Amino acid sequence: MALLSVLTVNSGSSSLKASLFTKDDRRDFRYEHLDGQQAAFDALMREIGRAPDLIGHRIVHGGDIAEPARRVDEQERARLENLIPLAPLHLPGNLLGIDLCSSFGVPQIACFDTAFHAGMPELSRRLPIPEKFGLRRYGFHGLNYAHVASKLPEILGEAARGRVIAAHLGSGASLCLMRNLQSVDTTMGFSPAGGIVMGTRSGDLDPGAMLELSRRLDEEALEKAVYHEMGLLALSNGESPEMTDLLASESRHARFAVAYFCRSVRAAIGALAAKAGGVDALVFSGGIGEHAPEIRSEIIAPLEFLGFSLNEDANQAGRLRISEPDSRPVLVVPADEEIMIRDLCLDLIST
Repeated sequence: MALLSVLTVNSGSSSLKASLFTKDDRRDFRYEHLDGQQAAFDALMREIGRAPDLIGHRIVHGGDIAEPARRVDEQERARLENLIPLAPLHLPGNLLGIDLCSSFGVPQIACFDTAFHAGMPELSRRLPIPEKFGLRRYGFHGLNYAHVASKLPEILGEAARGRVIAAHLGSGASLCLMRNLQSVDTTMGFSPAGGIVMGTRSGDLDPGAMLELSRRLDEEALEKAVYHEMGLLALSNGESPEMTDLLASESRHARFAVAYFCRSVRAAIGALAAKAGGVDALVFSGGIGEHAPEIRSEIIAPLEFLGFSLNEDANQAGRLRISEPDSRPVLVVPADEEIMIRDLCLDLIST
């Protein structure tokens, strides 16, 4: 029998995003600041009215596997549990979503953010540390990068298969270099704490600074600092980790944090362009990338040497293409992990 409904779930530590797809409809749900995830799932079930036919979950870290999606059984659930140290900020909430949905008695599918980057070349995957440690670069935000890649051919035509840099900018942020619509490099590496500066995460940090912090802090305090006390929050002197708050503020600390963020993104664009020998198009996505024209403008302004210039009217309006006619394309493509999760689920059960 054909499936009638697919529920996609993105369960965090304090929020729940979900979308219900039926044959002719899509309904989106978001719950924040409720009294625990159980309350959020109870509210979701009241709204959708009945259990779906299939549930797909965003899983931030899939480990070393290359498959974009897997059925969740006891063995897979146990495997994911063992990956929590690789993404302690995200995986506990992801797995709680699976556990809370298990009572529905319908198939559950895990869809992995890391899978889009699984085919990166060894030069992008390797860390400059001894192989005996078993650590490597994984990359994240892959579900949305896969969504962006699926949209590029209809926007750019054959140019979509060139050197495209996609910037997923939100409270978590990264950039991905694509060639032939596939990931060949990305800024996040071993964990979602690396890469460019983020809301409460520093991004890449001098190993010597981390060693010094490890001398001053115990393990629990260090982990709290790494995931909850750095990034924009620290750069703004504790004012806020949220870009909307920082843009609305007139304090010098907020302005400094915004400038630091834009400089960090520009540096990543320049580094990826240098690795690729140039760049043919740039894509903004994610909450900041989609909704903060001031940030897009500040990032792009010094990048004329790469062939980019913005049309400010298009930029302020948040149009699909925000570049000048004589510029290399600069696009705004809204993030949509949910539709990728739906498609991965349907592909998996049809095989």
